[in-house]
Amino acid sequence: MTTRTILKAGFVAALFSAVATHSALAFPANMTTDGPTNPPVGHYEFCRNLPQECGSNPGSRAPAVLTRDGWKTILEVNYDVNQAVAPMTDKEIYGVEEHWAYPDKVGDCEDYVLLKRKRLMQAGFSQSDLLITVVLQPNGDGHAVLTVRTDRGDFILDNMRNKVLLWSETEYTYLKRQSEQNSSRWVKLEDGRTVAVGSVSQ
Repeated sequence: MTTRTILKAGFVAALFSAVATHSALAFPANMTTDGPTNPPVGHYEFCRNLPQECGSNPGSRAPAVLTRDGWKTILEVNYDVNQAVAPMTDKEIYGVEEHWAYPDKVGDCEDYVLLKRKRLMQAGFSQSDLLITVVLQPNGDGHAVLTVRTDRGDFILDNMRNKVLLWSETEYTYLKRQSEQNSSRWVKLEDGRTVAVGSVSQ
């Protein structure tokens, strides 16, 4: 084992301990949902084009138990995808305002989220704990992040930062996210009062 590997393992362990302590004190650690709502247009079209990616989520509805290895994986996936994908708007890539897709080398916020979700599922996380979430930035712009549900709180993976924070530690206003029961359905969040991105009625 190299010195770098030992230092990295120590860093992850220290972060995990800090999360364990802080998340016990943070309030609220988990988001509160407030009934069904319409999905974003981009996600509706994504599910229509790739129906195998959407639907009922199997397994337990309880949040994932956050282990040191799981925390390390969350940090690595967030960092690796942020470094691998260059930010670019759908208008620049596809010539349209809204198009959700797995990114190759470029993508917008929803594309980062899709790839992080996919990689965490490949690492063994349940899709019911990996929820695409729509938020409002302080400047009023809409944005998408990935919520990871755990027994230590709901953590946010964001293409705008490499640090993984509890949702309540971010500057965002939370509007809606995927249902943990069905990845094609969406639910309102407690502080969701404004629609930031286009939605489609079903």
